[in-house]
Amino acid sequence: MHIFLKSVVSGLAGAAALNLWHETVRRVVPEAPRADILGERSLQKIMRAVGKTPPADEEDLYGPTMVADLLSNTAYYSLIGTARPEHAYPVGAALGLLAGLGAVVLPGPWGLGEAPTNRTTATQAMTVGWYLLGGLVTAAVYTRLAERSVASSDETGEPTDVPTETPDV
Repeated sequence: MHIFLKSVVSGLAGAAALNLWHETVRRVVPEAPRADILGERSLQKIMRAVGKTPPADEEDLYGPTMVADLLSNTAYYSLIGTARPEHAYPVGAALGLLAGLGAVVLPGPWGLGEAPTNRTTATQAMTVGWYLLGGLVTAAVYTRLAERSVASSDETGEPTDVPTETPDV
């Protein structure tokens, strides 16, 4: 499997894990982050910026927001492909932590409101933790796909696209 495809598949797995966890837990934990609200506000802001009128009914924003969230998180977590497979877990953790911290710190200055991800210490911790979860799922899938590429190349004798060490020159 080509490294780009491995990166995207891994990023999609991390994004899906993040979104599924968020959508499940936010329904039962009152202090849970509300990244869905940030996404809806972002979508409304983007629509206004390009001269479109956002839907008046927030329910009409939910589906497009979830799609946009899944796509943007997939693209972000796909950066795992810049890492060598043996470094996937530290890179995945770093991606998750940075995304989580960004989700806590940036919405206020960007005019999206602070409450959805920053209203309590518990909300902040869950926000960072959930993005970390997405990064670690991404790393796990990326590592597994890299292992499969190595195993299949060993069986076929064909070279793999997994980066290898280069000798010092």
